Amino acid sequence: MDINSLIAHYGYAALVIGSLAEGETITLLGGVAAHQGLLKFPLVVISVALGGMIGDQLLYLLGRRYGGKILRRFSKHRDKIRRAQKMIQRRPYLFVIGTRFMYGFRVIGPLLIGASHLPPKIFLPLNILGALAWALIFTTLGYVGGEVIAPWLHNLDQHIKHWIWLALVIVLVLGVRWWLKKRSSKSTAR
Repeated sequence: MDINSLIAHYGYAALVIGSLAEGETITLLGGVAAHQGLLKFPLVVISVALGGMIGDQLLYLLGRRYGGKILRRFSKHRDKIRRAQKMIQRRPYLFVIGTRFMYGFRVIGPLLIGASHLPPKIFLPLNILGALAWALIFTTLGYVGGEVIAPWLHNLDQHIKHWIWLALVIVLVLGVRWWLKKRSSKSTAR
């Protein structure tokens, strides 16, 4: 089974799982796969939106339940957390949708929103809207980027075996090196 058939068979599931927490890279790759004709563009958008929405919903619920305890662990960032919570109270719509696009807020944003006790009836529709907008933008960027890297991807399948062998050799060398160091440290300890 080559890489293209793996993408065609498992691509949508991989997109949902991959976009649960970190989604930009996986979404861009989904757009590239859609450009290559391996996946359908609308289904890529729906898959990554679904994964992003589920991930943010789970983090939001975690924030509602344990947000205070979790945020207390970040005592160094207390002022930043307070400012973010004030922003959530003043502009909840903008913050919920925008948190997905803010670097570094992908995981902490929904936790903060949940800890601020923004009602679920407000968060859920905004989460869905934000996830769809985010998925559409990044899938489109990947689709357009697919035009640029299409020639390189054409040759990827031929070169992937070489990369696998190289990775195996590197792992083997590092493993032998580790074993020799461990062995020499045991002999000097005696």
